[in-house]
Amino acid sequence: MAAFALGGVSLSTWGPRLPTLRADLGVTDAVIGAVLAGVTVGSITGLLLASPLLTRFGARRAMLGVLLLVAAGIALVGFAAGTLHAVAPTVLGFVAVGLGIGALDVMINVEGAAVEAAAERTLMPLMHAAWSAGAILGAALGAACAALEVPPATQFAGEAVAIAVLAVVTVRFVPASEHGPAQEDRPSAAERIRGWARGWTDWRLLLIGAVMLGVELGEGSANNWLTLAVRDGHRQPDATAALFFVAFAAGETTARVLGGPLVDRLGRVRTIRITTALGAVGLVLFILGGAPWIVLVGVLLWAVGVSMGFPLGMSAAAESGYGAAAESGADAAARVSVVASIGYLANLAGPPVVGLLSQGFGLLNALWLVVLLLALGFAAAGALRPRSA
Repeated sequence: MAAFALGGVSLSTWGPRLPTLRADLGVTDAVIGAVLAGVTVGSITGLLLASPLLTRFGARRAMLGVLLLVAAGIALVGFAAGTLHAVAPTVLGFVAVGLGIGALDVMINVEGAAVEAAAERTLMPLMHAAWSAGAILGAALGAACAALEVPPATQFAGEAVAIAVLAVVTVRFVPASEHGPAQEDRPSAAERIRGWARGWTDWRLLLIGAVMLGVELGEGSANNWLTLAVRDGHRQPDATAALFFVAFAAGETTARVLGGPLVDRLGRVRTIRITTALGAVGLVLFILGGAPWIVLVGVLLWAVGVSMGFPLGMSAAAESGYGAAAESGADAAARVSVVASIGYLANLAGPPVVGLLSQGFGLLNALWLVVLLLALGFAAAGALRPRSA
């Protein structure tokens, strides 16, 4: 859970400071969207590298390595944008952050799914609540720094040091032994690649990915565009816009803390359908609402709508690796990687698309794309139904 929290802090570092970063770089929303695409490139690479890194180094060393990479990338983003005012090294920093976060996400979800399977109850939403709690902390720090006019370079450098120190402490409590089969029983690299490729032909995994597509585009759009949408679309000052992002993170965290017992009672499918429907309603209120309290209600419902898709999708994908699919040699980490790749594509590649749409239709109107994809997630929710023993 501590590792989940560090991931949340890392991913929320730049969201509240995007208006300042945009000004420091002297670019438009469309260019900022393209810069953020560096996170996507790095993340997809990290997703592919996670399974071999776990196999080669074990969870403790692999997680420490990628967390240190995240810290270095965050420091580079702050220095490149805030001090050098240069786009190219800023993109490089985002690529490093994305690679580290992408690899970390697979690692902690594989470990978390194993804990959940052993406990025989739904725990993944609670673990992801730790990620959201980290996002609240990161967003709150960003809001405070924006209010105090702390330069992003200073903020990002301080956060990078803190993440590195906490990573060293956190991984000491992760089992040092490697998980999975013994060295002589482990599949070769070619077999792992074939297992990963087979996952892309599994319709159930792809439908789980369709759920991910909607909820992760919703979460990614909030991480990257909510503050700008509140500032430019609803005419609020920077510090207030950052606090709306804090409200989003708080709503998502609360939904995840309460979500486990709800899933055990209602099941994954009904939970996803309820939450995605609420999320669509919330986005409509956010886009159309004029009064600040209507916008705030929309933000909170938006947060609930995207809260459960990723943790429950990860559980469903990992479970398929332990069940019938495992009998054909499928690897849980590889299958989680397939679903996570779709989620990350939406979370990290979707916001640049929203940025491009905003150039022609305005930022608020561009968010109608998220409403459409949440409806797709509602329709595909049946894929998360657990397979019978």
